[in-house]
Amino acid sequence: MIRERHLFGPGPSNPYPEATRALAEPLLGHLDPEFLRIMDETCEMLRTVWGTSNARTLPLSATGSAGMEAAFVNTVHPGDVVVVAVNGLFGQRMTDVAARCGAEVVAVEHEWGQPVDVERVLAAHPSPAIIAAVHAETSTGVRSDVAALGAGLRSQGADALLLVDAVTSIAGIELRADDWGVDIGYAGTQKCLGVAPGLAPFTINDRAFERRVEKPRSWYLDLGMLGGYVGEAGVKGGQRTYHHTAPTAMVASLHGGLTRILEEGLEAVWARHQAAGDALQAGLEEIGLELFAAEGSRLPELTTVKVPEGVDSAAVRKELLEKHGIEIGAGAGAYASSVWRIGLMGRNARPDAVLLVLAALKDVLGR
Repeated sequence: MIRERHLFGPGPSNPYPEATRALAEPLLGHLDPEFLRIMDETCEMLRTVWGTSNARTLPLSATGSAGMEAAFVNTVHPGDVVVVAVNGLFGQRMTDVAARCGAEVVAVEHEWGQPVDVERVLAAHPSPAIIAAVHAETSTGVRSDVAALGAGLRSQGADALLLVDAVTSIAGIELRADDWGVDIGYAGTQKCLGVAPGLAPFTINDRAFERRVEKPRSWYLDLGMLGGYVGEAGVKGGQRTYHHTAPTAMVASLHGGLTRILEEGLEAVWARHQAAGDALQAGLEEIGLELFAAEGSRLPELTTVKVPEGVDSAAVRKELLEKHGIEIGAGAGAYASSVWRIGLMGRNARPDAVLLVLAALKDVLGR
């Protein structure tokens, strides 16, 4: 038997019970009318959590990293200038993926732990095809102002597409894709959505879709082909075109998780994450720990904290896991051994989780 874990790291998080129960329902075929109903309802609920009316909003049959690949492989033409705001590991990863698609990448580097400097990003190139940024940087626990980035593009009259990583932000903090001018967005199920890893909630608007690569290098992630089966097809109706065998149980689980979120109310869920994050961060500082992310830009759902001098980061994480069944994350990149990442996401964004992780940290650090 596997011992239950309290998944308080950067993801995955413990799933909502509704998401888990859905996995035990009878398995459906990927062309079963009942499954197509569940899929279409899932896409509609995804539109709500994305804050969009995009017809092409769907759960890609892969994890969030494939969402990143799909975003770039479908929109980057060889030689396109792509400006990427880099303030952590996942901004760095965007530059790699864009370059592999043939882009001329302009990386706008920031100090890790700081939010994106909107003005510097907008001024990085006079006419980029795409500007890309991470809304909630999972490696540093920092929120960047996507709304300001979109508003800046509009005020400049710029024609660039805005591409956003919302893996850690979706269903955890405010996200309004249409209002903010987001053209392409991707996310993952395993964080604030409270579902197991395996799907990449994705959205693309008409403006971006019209500029897509007609025959992208990835067959599996070709949005033009996928639209005949899911997302666009569900909105327009008509005959479904088979593309691949969808992970039907995972889609049903996402349906369960989204139903749970929307029954609570999306803004109430955002507020619950904020309250849990505020309480955790205050508690960490009360026991003498220093937070890593810039004040004023800290994510409530993912807190980064500096490892105290003289403390073995890996040993603390090992004891938390073995003694208390609690998983927290190491830092990333140059901060792998000097930062901890503590996530209270989805089901875990609640007061008892805050008290549990604080008590366990005090126990381990006290010895």
